[in-house]
Amino acid sequence: QVQLVESGGGLVQPGESLRLSCAASGFVFSSEYMKWHRQAPTKERELVASITPTGAYTNYADSVKGRFTISRDNAKNTVYLQMNNLKPEDTAVYYCNTRVNGLDYWGKGILVTVSS
Repeated sequence: QVQLVESGGGLVQPGESLRLSCAASGFVFSSEYMKWHRQAPTKERELVASITPTGAYTNYADSVKGRFTISRDNAKNTVYLQMNNLKPEDTAVYYCNTRVNGLDYWGKGILVTVSS
């Protein structure tokens, strides 16, 4: 079955960096778009970044453009989210997501807290 497992979250200070990873299994990773979403307290879940199956094209929410980079390693079935110059408003639970055969799959999420 499809499994997505996020890692790499934690507590950082404003201006610092983190790299999230999402290890995928149960489907042909190299054939699917991958996405990172986040949900902050009291807010709706929002799409942060997406990447095409080959990694050739990426898209970002305006709020993270220039600071976050999504990438993937199809040999390792892993998608990454490099987050630089983190801000308190980036505090959220971050989720890895993909759609396989018309069904959406989500990881359990990982908490990123940006606070001084």
